[in-house]
Amino acid sequence: MRSVPLLSVAGAIVLASSGSVALGQTRTLAGLRVDRVVMLMRHGVRPPTKAPPMPAGTAAEAWPAWPVKPGYLTPHGADALRRLGAADRANLMMAGLIPRRGCAKIRIVADSDQRTIATAGVWGAAVSPGCAVAMTHQPQDVGDPIFSPIDEHAVAFDADVARAAVLAGAGPNGVAGEERRLRPVLSRLDQILCGPARTACGVVGVPSALAPIKPGSRPKLSGALDRASTVAQILLLEYADGKPMREVGWGRASATDIARASEFHAVEFRLLARPRYVAAANMAGIGPVVRDALGDMSANAPAVTMLSGHDTNVASLAGLLDLHWHVPGLAADDPSPGGAIVFERLVDAAGQRYVRAVYRSQTLDQIRALTTFGGAIKPYRFVMPIATCSARGVRGLCTLAAFKALMTARLVGKQE
Repeated sequence: MRSVPLLSVAGAIVLASSGSVALGQTRTLAGLRVDRVVMLMRHGVRPPTKAPPMPAGTAAEAWPAWPVKPGYLTPHGADALRRLGAADRANLMMAGLIPRRGCAKIRIVADSDQRTIATAGVWGAAVSPGCAVAMTHQPQDVGDPIFSPIDEHAVAFDADVARAAVLAGAGPNGVAGEERRLRPVLSRLDQILCGPARTACGVVGVPSALAPIKPGSRPKLSGALDRASTVAQILLLEYADGKPMREVGWGRASATDIARASEFHAVEFRLLARPRYVAAANMAGIGPVVRDALGDMSANAPAVTMLSGHDTNVASLAGLLDLHWHVPGLAADDPSPGGAIVFERLVDAAGQRYVRAVYRSQTLDQIRALTTFGGAIKPYRFVMPIATCSARGVRGLCTLAAFKALMTARLVGKQE
């Protein structure tokens, strides 16, 4: 699979598709232009959300220090977001969605964590520099039902039904089968965690399973896979934040190790966040915002809407529409820091409108190196087919009406 540009030269739209045109090839759809963008973006690089980040005995040595509080956006993460926002600004200007001079019409909705609020602010300032950008969010650390409808009890959620959906998605070998499949990567992760000690530490000791049901709560893993997912994300964030390699996994982790371990994070989301029942509940707040922003035909509607959320939000939206990507440096479908699912509304000369989905992200090395974009140096972009749609003979391209109907149906759990 290869990345596909958001826009080709002269404003022509380039889509990747499959069926009559294979995914990874390109096909120019003459006469279409982008007239609206709605994106759900994961926050930028942060430290672990608690200190110490893992139970005692998981690692043989002390965990590296961070320059900010647990869970806060780091200075390096903010710098990476500024570069990403500048690249987004260039693409949005090329599409004609924001002016080259003056202030852009942008709406930002952020979750209430410091990292999501700060991400929204940094990104908005880069996309529309010197301008006041409309941003809404709850007070910091006050739960928001838009981004956490299950946790905030803003949507009906049956933990038993969710558990059944997770087990069905795990397949006949279940969670234990995933652990067996990933045993070589688990062993390597323990080598990184334990170093010369090799005993009385690591993540392999407790068998993987689904944690006991808590009424009204999302399913969770327990055991080796649960701990491995957290450790893998910590190592990835250490690397992304530009820490010297002697501090990344205590000097025992390579970029290859981090990419392989990233699969634990992706597997956690595939099991727990992407199953349709869980995804629909988790998107009960975000889904309508996306659908309605794309469907808004009023003249004063913002050309760009950005929701600043979390990896779980991104994974659930992907599960709802069966979207897939693979950012270099991470496992397939692992939501990257600053990565976003971007929906573009396209319009033809007759006023007919369509929707396509793109995953936009810096690569892991671009985040680490604080790459400045321009010319041939671009962020990763991949056009993702939207499930069930096939407008204009391109699988994965929706008419606007079909997209709105699909989102509505899937948010309420209807089967196509």
